Amino acid sequence: MEFGEGDSPWGDVPSQSSKPPSITQSSQEAESSQPSSQPSVKAPAARGPRKPIRRLQAQPTTIQADDPLGPLGPLGDNNAAPGLDSQADEPPAPPQKEQLPIRTTMPPSARPQSGPRDPHYIDDDDDDRPLGPKVPPPVQSAQPSQVRSATQPSVAVEQAAKPSFNITVGDPYKVGDLTSSHIVYSVRTKTTSKGYKQPEFEVKRRYRDFLWLYNTMHGNNPGVVVPPPPEKQALNRFETNFVESRRQALEKMLNKIAAHPTLQHDPDLKLFLESESFNVDVKHKERREPIPGESKGVFSSFGLSVGSSNKFVEQDDWFHDRRVYLDALENQLRALLKSMDTMVNQRKAMAEAAGDFSASLHALSTVELSHTLSGPLDALSELQITIRDVYDRQAQQDVLTFGIVIDEYIRLIGSVKKAFDQRQKAFHSWHSAESEMQKRKASQDKLLRQGKSQQDRLNQVSAEVADAERKVHQARLLFDDMGRLMRAELDRFEREKVEDFKSAVETFLESSVEAQKELIEKWETFLMQLDAEDDETVFYRPPVIDSGAGKRPAGDTAVDRARARIDDDSD
Repeated sequence: MEFGEGDSPWGDVPSQSSKPPSITQSSQEAESSQPSSQPSVKAPAARGPRKPIRRLQAQPTTIQADDPLGPLGPLGDNNAAPGLDSQADEPPAPPQKEQLPIRTTMPPSARPQSGPRDPHYIDDDDDDRPLGPKVPPPVQSAQPSQVRSATQPSVAVEQAAKPSFNITVGDPYKVGDLTSSHIVYSVRTKTTSKGYKQPEFEVKRRYRDFLWLYNTMHGNNPGVVVPPPPEKQALNRFETNFVESRRQALEKMLNKIAAHPTLQHDPDLKLFLESESFNVDVKHKERREPIPGESKGVFSSFGLSVGSSNKFVEQDDWFHDRRVYLDALENQLRALLKSMDTMVNQRKAMAEAAGDFSASLHALSTVELSHTLSGPLDALSELQITIRDVYDRQAQQDVLTFGIVIDEYIRLIGSVKKAFDQRQKAFHSWHSAESEMQKRKASQDKLLRQGKSQQDRLNQVSAEVADAERKVHQARLLFDDMGRLMRAELDRFEREKVEDFKSAVETFLESSVEAQKELIEKWETFLMQLDAEDDETVFYRPPVIDSGAGKRPAGDTAVDRARARIDDDSD
C-alpha cells in the first residue's frame, strides 16, 4: 500500500504528538518508507482513511508569516518544515521570545497609518505597549483584603473561642443583727461567653458563698490550682481597712478563676455568678450531688478507694524539687509579710506621732507671747497634720498593693499543696487497686488448681479479676493525667507569680515616690514662707480677744499691726 506525500502509516509519533502540522509532516514522510510489519506498532490506516485528520494537518497556518519556527520554537529535527529545505544543513536557530502579546485586535502592520494622528485620540490597546519582547508584569506585594481592612485584625482560633470575663466585687455593706451580722458584696459580671443568659448581670454574695465556690471547684477539678479566698477573721472584721482588703482579694480570686482555661467552664462558677436564688439552688444541687470532699467524687466515680494512711514517698524528682521549692517559698513569703506588717505599723506609729507633735505645736503657738514665733509654730502644726495624713495613706496603700499580693500567694501555695495531696491520694488509690487485683488473681489461681468442680465460682472470680484490672488501669490513667495537669498548673503558677509581683513592686515604689514628693513639696513651701521678708505677715494668727479690764485697745492686735505695716509699705 502506497502513501502519498504528507501521509503517515502510523498516524502518530509518540515523541512528536504535540507538534504542529508543519513540523510533523516531514517526519511522517520519513517514516513512510519503514515496513508496516513491525509487531510492536499497529497501523491505524487499516481502520479506514482518516481524511478529516489529514485535512486538518494540511491546513495552512498564519503564524508562519511571523514566526517560521512555529509557535513552539525549533522542536523536532531540522527538516521538520517543508518550506525550509535550503536550511536543512544549518543548525537550528535558538528559541526566540514571542515578539507580540496575544493578539486580540488588529496587528500593528494592518492598522491604517495614513494621515496625521489625532492628538485627542485615545487607544487603550496601544497605550504603553512595548515594542520589544514581552516584559513580565512587576511583582507587587500582597495587599490586605478590602473586606478585612474595615474590621479588627484577626486573632488565633483559640483566642477567639476563649470567652472573656470582667468581674468586679464592690459596694460592701453590713446586714443582720448582732448575732448574724455579715458583709454583703455586689458581684458584677461582664462576659462574652454564650453560656450565660445576658452579657452583663449582678448578684449579691457574702463571704461564705465565695468559700463554697472554692471548696466545690477544688473537689470538681483534682490537680488544678484553684485561687483561694482570703482567710476568715473573727476580730475587727467590720473595720473599713479590713473590709476593703477582703473585697480586693475576693475580686482577684473571681477574675483568676474566670481567666483559667479549665475553671471558667465549671458549671458551679456559672451558678455562683448568675443565680438570683443562690441558696435555694445550692441546696437543690447538694441533694442531687453531695459536695465532693478532697476529690472523693472523682475517685468514687471510678469505684476507687480514696487514699490510705501509708506514708507517701515521691518517686518523681521533678515533683520532689517543686515541693521543696514551694516550702522554701512559703517560708520566705511569710517572713516578708511579717516585715511588711512591721513597716506598716511603723508608718502608723509615725502618723500618730506626727499628730501628737502637731497638737503640742498648736498649744505652744496659742500661749506664745512673741508674735514672730507664734505664726511659724502654728504653720508647722498644720504641716504635721498633713504629714500624719500622708503616713496613714501610705501605710494603707502598702497593705493594699504589696501586702495583699504576698498574702494571696501564701494562700495560693496552700492551694498548690492541696493539689499535691490529691495526687498522693490518686497514687494510693492506684496501689490499693493493684493490691486488690493481686488478691483476686490469687483466688483465681487457687480455683484453677482445683479443677472444674467449682466452675461457677471460677467464672465469678474471673469477672472480679477483670473488674479489678479495669480499676487499676483507670487509677493509673488518673494518676498520670493528674501529674501532667499539675506540671502545666505549676508552670502557670510561676508565670503569674512573676507578673503579679512585678506589678505589685512597681505600684509599691510609685506610691512611695509620690508620698515622698508630696512631703518634700510641703516642706519646701514651709521653708519659702520662713524665708519671706515679713515673717509676721506670712503666717496668719487669729486675734486674741481678752475680756474685762485686760482687753487690748483697737489696733493693738497682731493682725492690725500687720495691716498697718502693709499700708505703710504701699504708701
